[in-house]
Amino acid sequence: MPKQPANQYMKGALILTVAAFIVKVLSAVYRVPYQNIVGDIGFYIYQQVYPIYGVGMILATSGFPVIISKLAAEDGTGKREYLAHRMQAAFITLLLVGMGLFSFFFFGANFLSTLMGDEQLTPLIQMSAFLFLLLPFFSIGRGYFQSLGEMTPTAASQVTEQTVRVLIIIMAAIVLTNRGHSLYHVGTGAIAGSIIGGVVGVGILIVYILKRKVYTLFFIKGLSWKKFYKTAQIVLVHGAIFCLSSMLLILFQFVDSFTIYTLLTDSGVEVEKAKALKGIFDRGQPLIQLGTVVASSFSLTLVPIVTAAWMKDNETAIQMRTIQAIKITTVIATGATIGLINIIRPTNIMLFANDRGSSVLSVLALSILFTSFILICIGILQALGHVFVIGKYLFIGLGIKIIGNYIGIPILGTMGAALSTVIGLVVMAVLLIGCLHKRVAILQTIKTMTPSICFAAIGMTLILQLWFYLFSFLEINRLTSLVRSLSGVALGAGAYLWIILKRGLLTEEELSFFPFGNKLNRLNSKRK
Repeated sequence: MPKQPANQYMKGALILTVAAFIVKVLSAVYRVPYQNIVGDIGFYIYQQVYPIYGVGMILATSGFPVIISKLAAEDGTGKREYLAHRMQAAFITLLLVGMGLFSFFFFGANFLSTLMGDEQLTPLIQMSAFLFLLLPFFSIGRGYFQSLGEMTPTAASQVTEQTVRVLIIIMAAIVLTNRGHSLYHVGTGAIAGSIIGGVVGVGILIVYILKRKVYTLFFIKGLSWKKFYKTAQIVLVHGAIFCLSSMLLILFQFVDSFTIYTLLTDSGVEVEKAKALKGIFDRGQPLIQLGTVVASSFSLTLVPIVTAAWMKDNETAIQMRTIQAIKITTVIATGATIGLINIIRPTNIMLFANDRGSSVLSVLALSILFTSFILICIGILQALGHVFVIGKYLFIGLGIKIIGNYIGIPILGTMGAALSTVIGLVVMAVLLIGCLHKRVAILQTIKTMTPSICFAAIGMTLILQLWFYLFSFLEINRLTSLVRSLSGVALGAGAYLWIILKRGLLTEEELSFFPFGNKLNRLNSKRK
């Protein structure tokens, strides 16, 4: 396979980053109108099964395509047969994985729904199982084109899939609720929309495959058992590790799906109330997801640069770029977290019509800060070749989350689940920061930044609380909450950024990674 110019890969990485940002924003935003249509119980029903879809899409978009792209790029013999056999072996492996996962979720749906405490979820779980049948097509198509540095097919597939999915979910919710169908039927329709979106996404990839005649690779004979086994081992082991690192929030949601509702009802909470409480708790997911996307997107653009420096064994560049990523993550994630905590009540009313669960959501908002640290540390560690340690820390965090739920929920209700989430993420973040520090000295940077970050966060909080006090005479409804939330975002972000600039926390180059970086530099009074 011919080598592609480095600038083509950088351009492709940019395309993929933009596409991923669009997809994640769509994935977070659509849940607000969906919850408004189906209510808290309907949202509970959908969110109980959503992690299964989330796992399927991460397998199809993150871990396995990355491994496939590496396999396709490493055709050391220069022979087309070598590439063909690797792609054939990878496809068969993922076909078996997809069929295995489909069988597990489809035929085990009743068992899983019983574990969740709600057997009416069985049809939704069965519907979600079909997504895994698309796994080999997504992974091979995206992985092959990514190996060429051609990210447009992957980007087009992801954005189209998510757009179709969101449109069908919202339309199905509107039509089915208006026709009087049960909320479980509405949830099944939403999951069906996800499957249809996936099929459309695969269709986009097939169009590109037909144009490039990639399918001819699968007609080349000679794949031996030895070649198949070697490739399958690489795909499964390395793919699983890459997938795990992308499943952080999804796996935490999985734990909540199997524990919150059952522990609430076991503690004596009435069934319908327990469903509503879980639905209210799940309001935090789009807020966390959106906050994490915003916080991590800018800093993660530095990861390919760290990878390039590592490939060239340039320790100075690795140190500089890693510190830049940590600084940018700290600034944006802290601002997003403290800002959301300050405006959580009007935001809750603006998005979901009431302020139920605002205290729980304010605790969950802390997840933005620690998840952002986790994601950037994982990205840099992967860029530096430290892959296997990530899975170990992920399981530690999950273990803390599970234990925390079983201890906290019977005592504190959903607040216990929120606290266990934050504690699990804190432990993971500390472990990963410590691991990264062993490779690149970053603790001194974090220590140096902390006073300025705290000063900016406190300043933003004081200004926002004073601003909201001026609104205290207004009636609390969705319209006034909209004004309070949006004005709070603008005022809080402006105040926070102004303090950051005044204290000279970010350099000119670091500010250039932000939108309107040139304008920010002109405002930076500390710039030399």
